Amino acid sequence: MTAIDRSSAAAPVTPFQRFWRAFKSSRSAMVGLVVLACIVLLALLAPWIAPQNPYDLMQLDIMDGRLEPGARSATGMVYWLGTDDQGRDMLSGILYGLRISLGVGVASAVAAAGIGATLGLVAAYVGGKLEAALMRLVDLQLSFPTILIALMILAFLGKGIFNVVLALIIVEWAAYARTARASALVESRKEYVEAATALGASPTRILFRHLLPNCLPPLMVIMTVQVARAIALEATLSFLGLGVPVTEPSLGLLIANGYQYMLSGKFWISFYPGLALLVTVVAINLVGDHLRDILNPRRQS
Repeated sequence: MTAIDRSSAAAPVTPFQRFWRAFKSSRSAMVGLVVLACIVLLALLAPWIAPQNPYDLMQLDIMDGRLEPGARSATGMVYWLGTDDQGRDMLSGILYGLRISLGVGVASAVAAAGIGATLGLVAAYVGGKLEAALMRLVDLQLSFPTILIALMILAFLGKGIFNVVLALIIVEWAAYARTARASALVESRKEYVEAATALGASPTRILFRHLLPNCLPPLMVIMTVQVARAIALEATLSFLGLGVPVTEPSLGLLIANGYQYMLSGKFWISFYPGLALLVTVVAINLVGDHLRDILNPRRQS
């Protein structure tokens, strides 16, 4: 068999292979992906690798409060990143805090994407007064600052992880709805949708079997960016005292715990959780920025 015959007999390149090759072309995106994978792995393994369970009050000693990084407790335990004012090991608090921050960010982004994409597809397909009313609601919500809406919701609902996730869903769904509607309007005029309609396909099948898969690329980009935004927003809400309760500290709450000690030289209480938050958000944004370049043909040039 000649070289030409062998090349023609080679297996075709799959869409995933083309996507992976395009993704690997960016060094910054690969660095962000590796860092993000390490962060997720550390968060998942926190119960087994953390030196201390920061939620267990029996493991905390107030006499170990505000120890410097590298200090050793009376029991011989080394606090590599120091302790906070409650004697909580900062390394353990960061590992467990990552679990809450990542969980809140991913859960809110996925739920908001499902709700927003569904409403956007329905508005584009049905049209008329329903589309006009939904888009006016989207415009109204997007005209207000996100943090203001979240603060108002949590002031009414109170603290709690579920309430934080619910507040983030309410402030995030509008971006997905607008993007899904715009993509669906373009796709609904194509031949495959007209063919499915002529064959008698139900509106539900047209929406979720034909329109939704072709609207996923921009939604995936928004979801990646919204995860990072939700993590930062949750940290802000917890820092202001309206996020997660003190018994389940996230990165934002850990930062808030050390804010009052910054001027006294106890910088590590806020610095290390803030550094972990910064690295997490930057890693997600690096991956999301390159996904936007890959999935948006206008930006590939």
